[in-house]
Amino acid sequence: MDSEQRRRRKQHGRIYRPACAKLLLVRSVTLCLSFLVFLLFISSDRSPIRRDGSFRPVLRTSTMSLWPAFLTGGGGGTGISQYQNLVVEGRVLLPDHLVLIVSNKLTPPTDNLDCVYYDNIMLERVVLKPVISVDEYHHQSKSIVRCHLPPLNFSASVNLRGRGRSGDGVVERREWLLRLNQSVVPSWDKVVYEAVLDSNGDTSSVVVFAKGLNLRPHREADARKFRCHFSLTNFDQGSFVFKTRAIAAAQEVVRCLLPPSILNNLDKAKDIRVSVSHVDYKVEGAGDAPLPSVARVQIINSHELKSSTGKYELCACTMMWNQASFLREWIIYHAWLGIERWFIYDNNSDDEAQEVIDELNLHKYNITRHAWPWVKAQEAGFSHCALRAKHECRWLGFFDVDEFFYFQLRRGRYTAGPNSLRALVMKYSDSPRIGELRTVCHSYGPSGLTSPLSQGVTVSYTCRLEAPERHKSVVRPELLHATLLNAVHHFKLRDGYKYLNLRESKVVVNHYKYQVWDSFQAKFFRRVSTYVTDWKEDQNTGSRDRAPGLGTEAIEPPDWRLRFCEVWDTGLKHFVMANFVDSTSGLLPWERSLA
Repeated sequence: MDSEQRRRRKQHGRIYRPACAKLLLVRSVTLCLSFLVFLLFISSDRSPIRRDGSFRPVLRTSTMSLWPAFLTGGGGGTGISQYQNLVVEGRVLLPDHLVLIVSNKLTPPTDNLDCVYYDNIMLERVVLKPVISVDEYHHQSKSIVRCHLPPLNFSASVNLRGRGRSGDGVVERREWLLRLNQSVVPSWDKVVYEAVLDSNGDTSSVVVFAKGLNLRPHREADARKFRCHFSLTNFDQGSFVFKTRAIAAAQEVVRCLLPPSILNNLDKAKDIRVSVSHVDYKVEGAGDAPLPSVARVQIINSHELKSSTGKYELCACTMMWNQASFLREWIIYHAWLGIERWFIYDNNSDDEAQEVIDELNLHKYNITRHAWPWVKAQEAGFSHCALRAKHECRWLGFFDVDEFFYFQLRRGRYTAGPNSLRALVMKYSDSPRIGELRTVCHSYGPSGLTSPLSQGVTVSYTCRLEAPERHKSVVRPELLHATLLNAVHHFKLRDGYKYLNLRESKVVVNHYKYQVWDSFQAKFFRRVSTYVTDWKEDQNTGSRDRAPGLGTEAIEPPDWRLRFCEVWDTGLKHFVMANFVDSTSGLLPWERSLA
C-alpha cells in the first residue's frame, strides 16, 4: 500500500513540476519588469516644486541615490550646459548660509541653478531652493555657490541642480560616492579653509588658514605643536599621505614645510588638499586628528605678476561688505594720491560692488576683486592679501573704504598734489630698517546730517572727535614676519625691522566712522574682525570698536546726528572741492558716470 502511494506521488510530481517551473519563471520576469517600471517612475521629474524658490518637500527617490550622478546625463536649455561637468569640491556650514566650492568657473546667468537638500532620515525626500549667489573664486578658476541653510533634519551635504533639464541633472559627479561615504560637512568653527604656496627664491612653504586652532589673538604660537597633512585624493573623505612640520603659527595661520616630492616640483602643489593637526611634540605619535578641510593649495600665477624690477610702488588692500556706494570716491581720490593697484576682498556683498569695479577698471584703475566668503576672518584675509601682493607691490596699505589719507595744511597752504602719498612712502623704500609706516586716524561723526550729501563722505562729514583713535599702516609685504601676524591695523615685522609713526602734522587718516544713521546701522550686521565682538552681543560694550553709549540694538538715538562732534574740521572738504571739482559741470568725479 505504501509503495503504491509513493509511486503515485512521484508520478504526480513528474506531471506538475514543469508547469510549476514555468509559472515561477513568468512570475519572476513580471516582478523584475514591474520593479524597473517602478524605478523609472519614481526617478522621473514630476516633482511639484514651486518655481518661486520656496521650500516644498517632495517624497521621491533621487536618481542620485540609485546610481552615480555622472550617469544621469541629459541636455538642457540656455545656461544649463555649464552645469554638466561640475564637481562640488567642498562645503562649509557658516552661521547663516552654506558655502559650496565648485571646481569650475560659472558664468552668468546662474539664476537657473538650485541647491538640492536631502532628508537625513528619509533619503528619498528632496527639497530644492534657488542659490543665494555665485562668485568667482581662486583667480576665476573656480566658483563659490552660496546656499541657504538646510531645513530641519536635512543634510548639509547639499548638491546643485540646473533648472530646466528633463531629468534630475544633478551636477556633481562624485555625489554618489560621497553619499555612500556619508561625508561630514564641516562647520565654520573647525575647518581648514584656505592654503597658499609661498615661494621666495630658494625657499618655499605652504601657508594654511584654519578655524579651530584656538590660538591666542595677536600672539605668536609655538609652531612645534602643529603639523600639516597633504592628500592627493579629490574626495572630501580621504587619507593624508604626507605630513610635514610647521615652522610658524599665529591666530588662524600655520606655515609648514612642503613634502620633498612637492618641493622638487612646485607645479605639483596646485590643488592638493591640505589640513592641520595639533600634536604633542614631546610624545612621539601623540596628537589630534587633522581638522576637516576644504583647502587646496593655491599657486599665484607668475605670469599675472609684475617682475621684481617692475613692482608697483604703492598698492592698497581692503575688506568690505556692501560698501559699493563708497568705492568710487575712495578709489578715485586715492589713485590721485598715487595708489596704483587695488586688492578688494569682498566679504559676501550683495550690492553692486562688481559693477562699480568693472566700470572703474574700464578707466584703468587696476582693481582686483577677490571673493572672501569666510566670515569673522579679516585678519586672515589681510594675511592672504599680503601673500598675493608681495610679488607685485613694494608698499601695501591696509585701510577701509571709509578712511581717507589727508595731507594737512601748512602755513595756510595745501602741500599735497598728485601722487603725494606714493612719493611719501617711496622715501623709505630703500631704508635698511623701516618696514611699516603708521598714520593716526581722526574719527568723524554725522556732523549734524540726517542724510548723506551727493558729493560723498569727504565733503559731507566735517565734525570729528578731538583726540585721534588708533592708526592705519602701509607695509613692505616682503618684510612681514613668517606668521603674517596682524591686528588689522598693523603687522608683525621680521626681526631687524621696525615701524615708523608718521607725524600728524604731515599726514592723517580721516575715518568717517559714525555716519548718518541709515549708513551706520549696517555695522550691526556683523563685524568682520575675528577678535571683535559683534555689536548685537552683550560683550565688551566699552570697547573702542563699538560706538560709545549705543548698546546692542540698532535703534537710532534721538541725538545721533549731533554725536561725536568736538572739532569742526573742513580741511579735507575744502581740499577736495579745490582739486577735484569739474570746472564745467561743477561735479566731483564720483558724482558723475565715468562712461
